[in-house]
Amino acid sequence: MITQDEKLHKEIDLIQNCIGRMANNSFLIKGWLLSIIALVVALLAEDIKIDLIALALIFPIICFWFLDAFFLQTEKKYRHLYQWVLKNRLKSDKQKDKFLYDLNPTRFDDKVDSIFRVMFSITLRVFYGIPFMGVIVLFIVEHWLK
Repeated sequence: MITQDEKLHKEIDLIQNCIGRMANNSFLIKGWLLSIIALVVALLAEDIKIDLIALALIFPIICFWFLDAFFLQTEKKYRHLYQWVLKNRLKSDKQKDKFLYDLNPTRFDDKVDSIFRVMFSITLRVFYGIPFMGVIVLFIVEHWLK
């Protein structure tokens, strides 16, 4: 028979794996965006309209920015789930098996910021805002000032 401690450790391991996956997804998205930007910079040497490339880059930047915010928000929900499990699993018999192995973090929606607030957190604002503003400036310079 599985003891309560073994159940707790297994559940915590499952939650930690979810947190790790969310962090890894966030990391990969940042890498993909940097790869796309590097590819576009490499194409700038060709005879391609720079203002159109700049305009085309806006969409992936916004999409990756949103996806990264989604993964970070979900990671925060899993962190709340982790804290809830640690706090409530060892309580009375009523709480021991409540939500046992339930890895759905949506019950913590009200405990974390919205996706748009996460998008405009200082770290994401800097990481995605700099290329976004760079693309906007490049578009303005190439389209209207030439």
